[in-house]
Amino acid sequence: MKAREKDCPMTDAIRMPAASDADRVVIFDTTLRDGEQCPGATMTFEEKLEVADFLDEMGVDIIEAGFPIASDGDFEAVSAIATRVKTASVAGLARAIDKDIDRAGEAVRHARRGRIHTFVSTSPIHLAHQMKKSEDEVLAIIASTVARARNLVDDVEWSAMDATRTPLDYLCRCVDTAIKAGATTINLPDTVGYATPEEYGAMFREVRARVANSDKAFSRCIATTIWDWRSRTRWLE
Repeated sequence: MKAREKDCPMTDAIRMPAASDADRVVIFDTTLRDGEQCPGATMTFEEKLEVADFLDEMGVDIIEAGFPIASDGDFEAVSAIATRVKTASVAGLARAIDKDIDRAGEAVRHARRGRIHTFVSTSPIHLAHQMKKSEDEVLAIIASTVARARNLVDDVEWSAMDATRTPLDYLCRCVDTAIKAGATTINLPDTVGYATPEEYGAMFREVRARVANSDKAFSRCIATTIWDWRSRTRWLE
């Protein structure tokens, strides 16, 4: 681990203290969850623990350790990481489904700082063809699942899946509902790469301006995924 740390140019930058909380960049790393979905990037249990130790040593703020409901192996890995990580928050991903929320809460319950990251689709195309729910039904799902998560942990991240294709008025209602239910971090991902950076920035600023108390819940996060692109993309050649 020491040799890797020496070769990593990010290490010193991550450890540099920020001038103030307002200027601080929060590093949310999803290598162990989303990153592992990259072709050829599947890790063993031991490798996941090694990566988690490295990320914690680097000073990463939040480690999304896995998707506990996906398999017993994922649950065990998240649980082990939650137990051993010394500084970072440890997050488990959960769909907006009660059994997912409960499984994630169980997985991170021994973490010094446990987080449940729950998400639900909000765009019209997803509501019609994936969720098969009305806007009001999804708002009710957001309220109940975020509240359920908050009863298990103090730190709840809520994500609007396909946020950039969601009408702004409805997106604001979703964010407001999540915050009122107890979400401490709001994430508005451009799930399908729909928006330009300028469009995304405008959406972000507008939602933040229109939703009460959003300044307390929004967190600008840099999601980093660590792998060797050259070795992982050879199958494309």
